[in-house]
Amino acid sequence: MKVLTEGEWLQRMAAYCTSSERCPEEVRLKLHESGMPEELVRHIITRLIEEKFIDEARYCRSFVNDKLRLNRWGRIKIAIELRHRRLPVPLIADSLASIDTEEYEAILISVLKEKSKTVRGRDAREHYYKLLRFATSRGFESAIVGTCLRSLGVSFYDDETTVA
Repeated sequence: MKVLTEGEWLQRMAAYCTSSERCPEEVRLKLHESGMPEELVRHIITRLIEEKFIDEARYCRSFVNDKLRLNRWGRIKIAIELRHRRLPVPLIADSLASIDTEEYEAILISVLKEKSKTVRGRDAREHYYKLLRFATSRGFESAIVGTCLRSLGVSFYDDETTVA
């Protein structure tokens, strides 16, 4: 097996970063898989950051947009995944704050409408809780889920029960 020089590794990692947005942790893991010493890993990552192949803020924004719009995840799940990638907490908070509230609720409502078609419950309460658990498992905040469920007409109470 051919041993690569630092310059060759830098080129490979630059190509890796241009194929898709990457965070420093993803590059670090990729380099560690090859058995590279930590000092060299830090040096290559520093160079990639200096040359703008890696940009944590850009990665955060991209990750939040992709996971919200494509995977339809909530803020909580997105934040957990970003922390798992060892990104700075203030950067995560800024990226999550940039989510448009109306769009966020529209995505949640569409997720709830889809799931509501397949969820069966003995009564309204069970149906409500199944949808609530599903949405919170996707990372949506329970208070927002409750509000969206009420706007869809999904009630915690049976139709016969009136709330005083």
